[in-house]
Amino acid sequence: MKVPEEGLNFHYSRERRLAKAPREVKEMYNESGVFKFDLFRPLVADRPRKILFASIILLCAIIFFFTRIGFFEKSYRLEGNEIEVRATTFDDTAIIVLKKNVQKGFTKSYNGAVDIAVSPEVKTEDEEMSVFYHRIFFTAAAAEEYRFAVPWQNHPNMNVNDLLIVLQTEKNTLHIKIKPE
Repeated sequence: MKVPEEGLNFHYSRERRLAKAPREVKEMYNESGVFKFDLFRPLVADRPRKILFASIILLCAIIFFFTRIGFFEKSYRLEGNEIEVRATTFDDTAIIVLKKNVQKGFTKSYNGAVDIAVSPEVKTEDEEMSVFYHRIFFTAAAAEEYRFAVPWQNHPNMNVNDLLIVLQTEKNTLHIKIKPE
């Protein structure tokens, strides 16, 4: 059975509803309302959004702090020089790449001989430690790169994952532990 629309009685009145509505709702339905762009207010509109926004800001601050103190960096400092060390294995050798950059803010960085000792990490006292020595010379150049090879296949600790590297100048010593790629 079809009922004609003229015979239906609607009790809903948009005008009556909008008369009781808050000012923001009235402005939204008003054609002449001016659109206000707001970037911050939707981020903190209610309590869950405020907590989420505060958490994001806190995490960003923590990451910034740890980045500034050098926690995420893979570089080390040695007498005014920033040192980056990487190692890769190829056939029966480990190729070690050492990059030296003069540290920002230093007018005089170390120039001279740097003795390097490389050893596989020894986990137990029963394992034999084999140490390989190398010497490089830092110059006054702002950036330098050094590459050298260390025997890898034939040493008794072939199954090690990490290399221990010691860089020594006349005054300071730097200990580095790296994982070959």
